[in-house]
Amino acid sequence: MEKILNLFKIPDLRKRLVFTLGLLAVYRIGAAVPLPGINTEALRVLFEQHRGSFLGFLDIFSGGALSRFSILTLGTIPYINASIILSLLQGAHVIPYLDRLAREGESGRKKIQQVTRYMAVFLAIFQSFAIAVGFSGTQGPGGASIVMDASTGFYMMTALTWTAGAIFVMWLGEQITEFGIGNGISLIIFTGIIARLPAAITDIFRLVRVEELSLIAALLLAGLVLVVCGLVVWVETAQRQIPVQYAKRMVGRKMTGGVSTYLPIKLDPSGVIAVIFASAVIQAPLFISQLFPASAVSGFLQRSFGGFNQGASLFSLIYAGLIIFFCYFYNSIAINPNDLAENMKKWGGFIPGIRPGRSTAEHIEWVVEHLTLFGALFVASIAVLPDYLRQYFSAPFFFGSTSLLIVVGVALDTIGQLEAHLLMRHYEGFMKKGHVKGRWFNVGQA
Repeated sequence: MEKILNLFKIPDLRKRLVFTLGLLAVYRIGAAVPLPGINTEALRVLFEQHRGSFLGFLDIFSGGALSRFSILTLGTIPYINASIILSLLQGAHVIPYLDRLAREGESGRKKIQQVTRYMAVFLAIFQSFAIAVGFSGTQGPGGASIVMDASTGFYMMTALTWTAGAIFVMWLGEQITEFGIGNGISLIIFTGIIARLPAAITDIFRLVRVEELSLIAALLLAGLVLVVCGLVVWVETAQRQIPVQYAKRMVGRKMTGGVSTYLPIKLDPSGVIAVIFASAVIQAPLFISQLFPASAVSGFLQRSFGGFNQGASLFSLIYAGLIIFFCYFYNSIAINPNDLAENMKKWGGFIPGIRPGRSTAEHIEWVVEHLTLFGALFVASIAVLPDYLRQYFSAPFFFGSTSLLIVVGVALDTIGQLEAHLLMRHYEGFMKKGHVKGRWFNVGQA
């Protein structure tokens, strides 16, 4: 408790914490305000019945905003999708303008961020219409229509409200990143997931009380959650240390160099980014099926994904494949072996037993590829396999591993930043030995 209280002894850090918590509270208040013209009771019953399906998966990421048809239903989805599209375009080098901006440093990054915002607005408009059209023909379990008046005015109001809400959430995230603690977009997703924790725990107690879930099974479920959390922490903080030796050299009248250090390569540099991106991409079939509910494409998607049920074989295979792809994709952008080798050579550094220059770059690339393979397979298995185990416990959907991966990953990064502020001001960190190793990632700059 003493170390936690130290956070509030530093004026600047205290202001950042209060600012972050205040904006997150604003987001949660907005997520609870529903759109007019919606049969909220029919909508609630519909999501109760689809809690374990992909529709429930989307509701988890929206922090319950989708099940309320809130003004902030879209949340961070358009912004993340825009970031994915621009990252893919940059990685494929298909637009010279983006490549030129990427080489301009900080000014180029700001311009890319502005392009991301404009694309997020366009995607928000499209996704608003898709969801509104999809739910306008949907009926609740009792036959009551979800949308009371499915008119052009309702579609226009929904598109404008949700687009404005998505822009507002994007602005909140950027303000938190700049003036608060942690990455704003990631913390908003984190808050949306954590907001469902009390309801999930209540459901567990209810299932035990009505004897739908045995006490032993509930304890096993709690143990499984702790094991997954422990494994995620272990992988997210693990790193491979490549030894680097710097030769002695004369700089003016001074002898410098001659020191041994290491180049740290994280086991899973992409961390939760790959999970968030994969989750955002796999939402596309749901949007398409809602935009064209009576089309052959919608029927094919429904049959292929088993009605968007979490745990369907094709769903799990595609989801795992997307996670592995984004792990490799992020690492290819975040880690440039040629630049590392060139900088090392420039300052007289070398890896023992490896020739400087091209051989060093190839060695670093080989290490990164092998670490990425292990890390990607681990994250994909953690995200998919426990969902099958969860089916035997009839646990609430909150306890899916995707949620745990995001929650633990964002918590680690935020704690890492808090500890860095403490150490910079000569306070002790949260741990007696060692420090929390955060990734300091930015979802919008992957």
